Amino acid sequence: MVKVAILGFGTVGQGVAEVLSMNAEGIAARSGTEITVKYILDIRDFPESPFADRVIHDFDIIANDPEVEIVVETIGGQRFAYPYTVKALSAGKSVITSNKELVAERGEELLALARANGVNYLFEAAVGGGIPLIRPLMQCLSANEVTDITGILNGTTNYILTRMKTAGVSFADALKEAQANGYAEADPTADIEGHDACRKICILADLSYGHKISPAAVYTEGITGLSAQDMHFADQAGYAVKLLGRVQRRADGRVNILVAPHLVPGDRMIANVNDVFNGISVRGNAVDEVVFYGRGAGKLPTASAVVADVIDAAKNRGIDRSARWVDDAPDFANNANDMIYRHYVRLSGCTALQVTKQFPDAVLVSESAQCVEFTTAPEKTGEVLAKLDMLSAEGAHRQSLLRILDEMN
Repeated sequence: MVKVAILGFGTVGQGVAEVLSMNAEGIAARSGTEITVKYILDIRDFPESPFADRVIHDFDIIANDPEVEIVVETIGGQRFAYPYTVKALSAGKSVITSNKELVAERGEELLALARANGVNYLFEAAVGGGIPLIRPLMQCLSANEVTDITGILNGTTNYILTRMKTAGVSFADALKEAQANGYAEADPTADIEGHDACRKICILADLSYGHKISPAAVYTEGITGLSAQDMHFADQAGYAVKLLGRVQRRADGRVNILVAPHLVPGDRMIANVNDVFNGISVRGNAVDEVVFYGRGAGKLPTASAVVADVIDAAKNRGIDRSARWVDDAPDFANNANDMIYRHYVRLSGCTALQVTKQFPDAVLVSESAQCVEFTTAPEKTGEVLAKLDMLSAEGAHRQSLLRILDEMN
């Protein structure tokens, strides 16, 4: 029998306990042993829960109990999750987590600590929620050199963009809907400003290329600046607006990485990933493109991925199942402005003639007294920004700049 402690009894923690209970027979068959929850750590009591008798308030009880072999961390953030994870790993307990912030910021340290203590640190649920992604990337696609990962990694923003497109509602109203439906937190900053997607693409890049990429080093742009005019252009031109996390392997071995809204052609698979669903495209030099699709969050979908890691750790006690990357290449992630795109640009305070002087290959979309809309030829974002600075010096004001995900990308 393997005994588990759950840290944090919020949505995901409750889901983990529920899945371990309702699927106990099948889990035992697949892991080769019975898996039970011995402790649940939380600052609250849950008298109405069927697991109420397992709730405790002192982490040291878990750390000092040799019967607990696996700790499931669903607290989130770093303030408590980090020291508890360190103590658990140091005590010879495998740790399973859905905490993308902790994995993105301190993953290499915690993975090394797990190896030093002969246990595992697993985090399948930290990127795709219920979507099997990390294990396929590490195992099924391990024969490939990953050349590109492009993904819708945040269900909240995808829901908002879907509502803006299909119902014509404003960003503010779509956000309110997302909050009312439980898809967005009261403070949605991490989602709508792109931080959540940034942490996730960093983890995928770390796994794929073996070097830590700090979220602080990644150009990150959310969806708060998108307007109804952007959505109208996208719809008329056959695009969908999606917040994408992207990482591309460069010829020099480094990577370009960013999080930003993109215009995605309607015939691309991820253009048709809507509502709270996630879709992640992985390209390898042998397999070409593989796409992962499903619910990226939610109580039971996320718990499903967490419990899969619990089974893995229980079944492979004493075997190193953890990923590995190192923090030894601070310049590994290159400036996202080196990525080559066509760009959609909308400017006010200038004419099409001024635009074509800076962008001779531009395709004019429309010109009015209010603004000029155009798309650029494929070129580095940094070069586009430099030309826009020249137009700004002539009195132009940038209203929109969106990257276009063409086939060349």
